[in-house]
Amino acid sequence: MLGDIAFLPVEVLLVTLIVHRVLDMREKRNRMEKLNMVIGAFFSEMGMQLLHSLAEFDATCQRIKECLQADAGWSSEDFRDAAGRIAEYECSIGRDDVQLEDMREFLLSKRDFLLTLLENPTLLEHETFTDLLWAVFHLTEELKYRYAIADLPDADHEHLCGDIARSYKLLLREWLVYLEHLRTNYPYLFSLAIRMNPLDPDASPVIK
Repeated sequence: MLGDIAFLPVEVLLVTLIVHRVLDMREKRNRMEKLNMVIGAFFSEMGMQLLHSLAEFDATCQRIKECLQADAGWSSEDFRDAAGRIAEYECSIGRDDVQLEDMREFLLSKRDFLLTLLENPTLLEHETFTDLLWAVFHLTEELKYRYAIADLPDADHEHLCGDIARSYKLLLREWLVYLEHLRTNYPYLFSLAIRMNPLDPDASPVIK
């Protein structure tokens, strides 16, 4: 092959390399588009409700609510600043047996959906989102085997709080990334997403 390349005119070789690169970039864009569709399905099916539920365990949630109050005027710099604040944020997960039981039922109802996502080979190209799925699935499995939430000892509940905090922080990060993707590519979906902000208790799809 190297011998054949040596006799190719430079112009032909350059064109071949450029075409190959363009095709690679187009294929990568197509893969990322499919991936973002999967991520969108996750947030629509369970991610937004899960984020709302997880935030209810966080006693200091008010400190980062504004980080997710994106609007049409947000720039890429605004999203970067918000991502930086979320990366440094240390949540404070408290105990609430009633909310934990509700979350248990919700996550178990979505277990098959989570398994379907984890079987999707497209997600292998998105390491951070895969980390989120595994964290949520692990939390689901932990809760699956606990039948009497109110009777859990403090040490066990502390363990669950760690699992909740892990899922919560990863979900905050991915939600912000997803919002920026919608703002850039799908303004009409972005409009609905910010109106249904999971951290806004007064969120409503109605345009006021």
